[in-house]
Amino acid sequence: MSTKVEATIEDLYKVEGKAELVNGEIVLMPGTGGLPHYAARGITLSLAAYEKTIKRSYAFGDNAVFVVNLPHRKSFSPDAGFYVGELTMKFFQGAPVFAVEVRSENDYGPSAERRMAQKRADYFAAGTLVVWDVDLLSADVVRVYRASDPERATIYHRSEIAEAEPAVPGWTMAVDDLFPEKNSQTNL
Repeated sequence: MSTKVEATIEDLYKVEGKAELVNGEIVLMPGTGGLPHYAARGITLSLAAYEKTIKRSYAFGDNAVFVVNLPHRKSFSPDAGFYVGELTMKFFQGAPVFAVEVRSENDYGPSAERRMAQKRADYFAAGTLVVWDVDLLSADVVRVYRASDPERATIYHRSEIAEAEPAVPGWTMAVDDLFPEKNSQTNL
């Protein structure tokens, strides 16, 4: 009989690429496509500009690792977000106050919806205040979930201004800024 050895945060430091530690296993996350990356980068840049007005709060982009202590999850690696706390050379300690998950092409269908709902619940259990579910293929582009009412999303469409209250007080972003300009050669 073999005994399965659970992966640790130390093991996660050795992984090349994006990964999370869930259920004792390192879960590799595939690279993202152009449009999801563009949206996540835009959110990160907007948050970075806002960061200059706040002390000890930091915008972060893709591939940042947040160490948490949930029974079945030990880390997150959101696409973008905001963190309050100390910065060191090690992974972030604790959950971000605001996490952004931008859907890639494999983030659709019933099983993907269940995984994303569970991950949102994990974020809230770890202390995240607001989670954005960004869906560039839907008319409901930004779904804002809050720890105070985790089952009900505030929805933002194109031509609207989205927010992340109370996690990032006073910060807003135009939903249209998640997309390349219309005169670019995209299929949007």
